[in-house]
Amino acid sequence: MKSKPIVMEHFSTVHTSFVLDFEFTNNITILTGDSGAGKTASFSFIKECMALNPNIMCLNYLDYQKDIATIIKSASEKLIVIDNADVLLNDDVRKYIALDDKNQYLIIGRNPKNLFTTKDNLFELVSETQGEQTVLRLMSYL
Repeated sequence: MKSKPIVMEHFSTVHTSFVLDFEFTNNITILTGDSGAGKTASFSFIKECMALNPNIMCLNYLDYQKDIATIIKSASEKLIVIDNADVLLNDDVRKYIALDDKNQYLIIGRNPKNLFTTKDNLFELVSETQGEQTVLRLMSYL
């Protein structure tokens, strides 16, 4: 499934010596890849931006006891970033996300099941050192 981002096409933030510079080409972006690549660190950097940007909502393993379905269904016009999505998202929530036309998603995990996605939705992190900083970007996974 390929649809244009409905909340933001670009996200950038600086955290100490790291720069996140993400271009979103789809409404659902699945960030996958090897352990230690910076996925959860990226989540943390984005989560810090929630205080200043009301269009960002972040969920991770700390939210496992919450009603994730209700939280997502009540959101509107948000970039919803979900770390540990393989644990947090059941099949019903995944199907809702796949058809949600009110929000945009950055899903961090390894299982795209029931999200009705294609290779156009799969990304991994690439890093590039620029002087004193490490820039993290999204790159097509396949």
